[in-house]
Amino acid sequence: MLTHPTIDQLRALRLDGMAEAFVELQSQDAARDLAPAEWLALLLDREAAHRGTQRFKSRLRNAKLRHGQASIEDVDYRAARRLDKALFQQLAAGRWIAEHRNLLITGPCGVGKSWLSCALAQRACRDGYTVHYA
Repeated sequence: MLTHPTIDQLRALRLDGMAEAFVELQSQDAARDLAPAEWLALLLDREAAHRGTQRFKSRLRNAKLRHGQASIEDVDYRAARRLDKALFQQLAAGRWIAEHRNLLITGPCGVGKSWLSCALAQRACRDGYTVHYA
C-alpha cells in the first residue's frame, strides 16, 4: 500500500492530526496488530486532540496577553502579595466568567497583578472562552 497518497489526501482535507498519527502508526510494529476499527479510533482521537490544541492556540493568540507564559499552575502563593489561595483557585475555576461578572485585581505596584490577570486569562482560553471586544 502506498502511504504517501493517503497522507497527501489527509493533508488536503486538512486532517493534519490524522496524517501525523497515520505516519506514527505506520512506523510502529505494535500497530500492525490493531484492528481497523482501533486504527480509526486512534486516528480520530489524534485529530480531535489536534483540533482542540489549534483552537486553544488561536484563542491564546487572539487574547494578546502581555505575559503569555503565565499560568495558574505557576502561581506562587508564598510571595508577599497577600493572595488568598482559596479565592484565587475559585477565580481560576471561571465561574465568574460564566456569570458575566467583571474582575478587578488591585494592589501595590510590582506585586504581579498583570501576571495574575494573564494567568486567569490563559486558563479561560484553555476552558474555551474567547475574547470579545466591545
